[in-house]
Amino acid sequence: MNEKLMGVFAPITTPFTADGTVDYSGLEHNVRAYAKSGLKGFLALGSNGENKSLTNEEKLKVLEIICTCKREDQVVMAGCIFESTFETIEMAHRMEAYHPDFLTLLPPNYFKKQMTDDVLCRYFTDVAEAVHTPCLVYNAPQYAGGVGLSIPLIKRVAQHPNIVGVKDSSTGNIESILFAVRNHFDVMAGSINNFFMGMVTGASGGVLSLADSFPDITVELYRLLASKHYDKAVALNDRILQINKIVSGKGGVAAVKYAMDLNGLVGGYPRLPLLPLAEEDKAGIREKLAAEGLL
Repeated sequence: MNEKLMGVFAPITTPFTADGTVDYSGLEHNVRAYAKSGLKGFLALGSNGENKSLTNEEKLKVLEIICTCKREDQVVMAGCIFESTFETIEMAHRMEAYHPDFLTLLPPNYFKKQMTDDVLCRYFTDVAEAVHTPCLVYNAPQYAGGVGLSIPLIKRVAQHPNIVGVKDSSTGNIESILFAVRNHFDVMAGSINNFFMGMVTGASGGVLSLADSFPDITVELYRLLASKHYDKAVALNDRILQINKIVSGKGGVAAVKYAMDLNGLVGGYPRLPLLPLAEEDKAGIREKLAAEGLL
């Protein structure tokens, strides 16, 4: 395994003010707080970061703050997510000025019917060959218009020297991916729902949205699994799954941000068209988190 990918990563959120502007000072506050935690690092500009709601200049400023304010040994994956090979490469070169450790690539999906394995393999390899930063492919059909990465495709891109791993946020596929490529390709769980099974079967670590709000309990679960203390890990995993259901599992980014607000971080507003939580939903989250001893 690549040591840089071993641990828990927070898919860091982008805080917005009520009028929709990026709260850069809030983001800096969050990253400096995370720097004091046991988090291995961050996924910048992923779905929790509301990537598609940011301008390119905002994306670069967010990435700059994360790379500047993190702990020196923390690792940054930068989501470089566009529809065309040209624009992906252009932005990747701009991102490299901030020295992220990895670039994360989601498959294009606007022309879904044409996104065959051959087309996607060409896309990933063309980008990987054009940049100096190691690349991770991102299997998340729910964020890619239903375009997922097949096992044969993952095996093909795993042969490229500058494509070093896959983040899997799909449902029910992580074991098959691990069995296909784990001896020479890092596999990361992209959800708390597949984190336990992924770690047991050989995943490097996980990118977990609950880590945005409560990094310590997610890091503790990783440590229990990495040290094979499975009895304690099962109990903690059950607890975390229940917590996650009421936070990101139910309310998405807005709920993650509200849980951050409750825990002394700057969640802020989502950017329209996403809406903030209704008051009754906020009350449900507060009640659950208080019952779990997290507030």
